Amino acid sequence: MTHDHAQNAGNNDDAPIELVPYDLTSPAKFETERELLAAILKPWLIGKIEHIGSTAVPWLLAKPVIDIMAPIHTLASSRTAIEAVTGIRYIYYPYKAEVMHWFCKPSPSYRTHHLHLVPLSSLLWKQRLLFRDALRRSQALAAEHAQLKLRLAQQYRTDREAYTEGKTPFIQHVLSSMFTRRTATT
Repeated sequence: MTHDHAQNAGNNDDAPIELVPYDLTSPAKFETERELLAAILKPWLIGKIEHIGSTAVPWLLAKPVIDIMAPIHTLASSRTAIEAVTGIRYIYYPYKAEVMHWFCKPSPSYRTHHLHLVPLSSLLWKQRLLFRDALRRSQALAAEHAQLKLRLAQQYRTDREAYTEGKTPFIQHVLSSMFTRRTATT
């Protein structure tokens, strides 16, 4: 894939933000893609591919995009995985390139999947799983997150970066609360 094509993955070609009710087929869609990715990424994987994001939380309002996080050793050692993944219709974009390799599929204007290649030992890996699991355990927390997402989707319908960044304080609060509870019980 050319550098120009990668650059286009994050600009005005982006689809507007759309939130939909939970899709009961999301786990099956993830599993199908996980099998494909496990075969393609086998040389770089060092653990279990995870379903993250809102489609990984039953009954949570979500963008109709399956978010997938695959564990790698380091960004440098998995750089060659970028070419392998682009061979199965994923588009690479250097979004937060200091912490992950990020892809969307099949295009920025119509996304069905996001793929995040993230070092297994990284804080990002741990935080994403902790946040997902917190939402899975608490319907009240998931409902609060859904209300925030609705508000942000209305406010930033055509600005995915602002939408994503608008969720950061909530995510940080949830993670901080979890850390506080853990240290209080030890």
